[in-house]
Amino acid sequence: MSRKGSGAHSGPSHGPGLARFNALSPDEAGAALLECCGSRRWAHRMTAHRPYPDAGALLAGADEASYDLSQADLTEALAAERSAELAHGAPYAALLALDAARAEYERKFGHAFVICLDGHPPEEHADRLLGGIRRRMGHEVDEERSISADELRRVAQGRLLDLTRRLGAPAGSSAVEIGLFAPVG
Repeated sequence: MSRKGSGAHSGPSHGPGLARFNALSPDEAGAALLECCGSRRWAHRMTAHRPYPDAGALLAGADEASYDLSQADLTEALAAERSAELAHGAPYAALLALDAARAEYERKFGHAFVICLDGHPPEEHADRLLGGIRRRMGHEVDEERSISADELRRVAQGRLLDLTRRLGAPAGSSAVEIGLFAPVG
């Protein structure tokens, strides 16, 4: 997960958010897309293939761009990620366990633990995160890199849908007001 989480993959197939995304300047679109996936190549490809007629085409384009990432592009994208966090108010024991598991994962694999939690209620996140890290710690580096790439692809899709929802906010909202250029933290 990381950076900002994403919501479930639902919503209109087209609308004002997608139209606004298609109308962004290449620089604005590229910056917004880097918030969805940290690969410059992925962001450039997504920007260059605009306009997208509907959300299905946008997500299909994201999938295609994700599958075409080189190992260097994937490394760049994974380097931009932060390991998933638990929501404020999570039990202290879960936070400690997650911190320890995440540190061990990052030491072994050299990048943040990426997992898509879309479609899972917040009360399941701790179990999914800890279970996912523990299960994936047994993988070889190449196998885990492949799984991380697929999780990153799914996370990017959710972030794209979130982006188009934010861009569909009431007219007059600036890019800063809708969080388009919020710093990656």
